[in-house]
Amino acid sequence: MNTKAELYEQDFYRWTQEQATRLDARQFDALDIPHLVEEITSLGKSEQRELYTRLSLLVTHLLKLHLAAQGRPEDLRPAGRGGQTTVKTQRLDVAKVLRDNPSLRAAVPGELTDAYAVARVEAAAALEVEEDTVPSACPWTAAQVLDHDFFPAP
Repeated sequence: MNTKAELYEQDFYRWTQEQATRLDARQFDALDIPHLVEEITSLGKSEQRELYTRLSLLVTHLLKLHLAAQGRPEDLRPAGRGGQTTVKTQRLDVAKVLRDNPSLRAAVPGELTDAYAVARVEAAAALEVEEDTVPSACPWTAAQVLDHDFFPAP
């Protein structure tokens, strides 16, 4: 493995270890800067994807609870306890992501909009209802979605 780029392509783990060692030793000229930039950028995007994923699951279950309570009460009993548990755990997970990455808090409204689009499809499929019967926009604010005490009213 002659070049920094070859090591990156052939043995990513070893590349990471060598880059960390070089950073620690302040051997800046020996660093693979283009790939380091790529990987650091990717790390940030990964955290944002984690927020989106958690919000998608959270809103899917809020929406299922809301829809079941409104028009399909027979679905609420079996879905209710599990759905509420999922809502609670996803809120805790979102809170953890935001604690670890406070600057992502500003991204919540945008990520919630994208997450709701997926949640709408998932909730409609789970409850076997037509998507057009599900609100096209999220009926709750980001603050409500993140509020540990909020559950949608029937």
